[in-house]
Amino acid sequence: MSVQFTVAIPTYNGANRFPEVLDKLRQQTGVESLSWEIILVDNNSTDNTAQVFQEYQQTWDLDIPLRYVFEQQQGLAFARQCAFQTAQGEWVGFLDDDNLPYPNWVTSAYQFSQKYPESGAFGGKIHGLFASPPPENIQPLLPYLALVERGSKPFLYSPQNNLLPPGAGIVIRKQAWLESVPEKLTLSGRIGGNFLSSEDLELLSYIQAKGWEIWYNPEMELDHKIPPWRLERDYLIPMIRGIGLSRYVTRTLKAKSWQKPLIYPLYMLNDLRKLLILLLQYRNQVKSDVVAACKLEILISSLRSPFYLWSQGYFNTKLKSSEL
Repeated sequence: MSVQFTVAIPTYNGANRFPEVLDKLRQQTGVESLSWEIILVDNNSTDNTAQVFQEYQQTWDLDIPLRYVFEQQQGLAFARQCAFQTAQGEWVGFLDDDNLPYPNWVTSAYQFSQKYPESGAFGGKIHGLFASPPPENIQPLLPYLALVERGSKPFLYSPQNNLLPPGAGIVIRKQAWLESVPEKLTLSGRIGGNFLSSEDLELLSYIQAKGWEIWYNPEMELDHKIPPWRLERDYLIPMIRGIGLSRYVTRTLKAKSWQKPLIYPLYMLNDLRKLLILLLQYRNQVKSDVVAACKLEILISSLRSPFYLWSQGYFNTKLKSSEL
């Protein structure tokens, strides 16, 4: 019987995190008639990820293939590409090494894929799992941490909007990926101290542009573990900066090459307008108010985006890979 569903877990130095994800997959229900597999994608870890996986594999008592692959090229986009090259399933569901799927996550994903045959990808509900309740003052920033609560009914993400599901818990049809996504994305994900992100939005935009539907599946739920340090200013500001610096790419994905230099100045003018309003609104609160600081950072980084990407060589080496 051919493999119907693959669960891929990209990890970087996640030896103390991914075993809990595997434990949750071990507890999946309703999968007796489903042919599926699990792949751990070690994205050039420098800790003992490989050793911990081997030890875990020795106690694996389920009749489900549990495999390990190593991807030397750093970056989540490269880890996902490696997963697709390795996966045998028709569908590939991605779990980060801090994503804990609910017991019906696999079955909910596969059943949804059969119910919506035109879908190329879909995401589900993502709940924040905090060590303690997050402070009220940072509530506006929580959506940036890949938390998704978009109701109890499925809906289709419209190509006319920029709203798409985050990469945490995303399920992608292998055929849609192979037909749509270039071998090298412009945005490769966070690498070391480089927080340039939004690679999820880029790859899903390619899939959507090829005519595949992208859906929200509320039956597919997971908990996203968020440690206290991810709620601190020293983490939030660089994270927001990475989103802003990627915006030249994400805002112009649906435009032709000749249109991009014409479109982005309009975005920049709007960002400048918002920046002036923000400075008037918050005045001297930016240093003390983390939400204000993040709003300021994303606007400044958005203005810097084309210049930053050009200075880092993205347009020379990556943007040429393909067009929508």
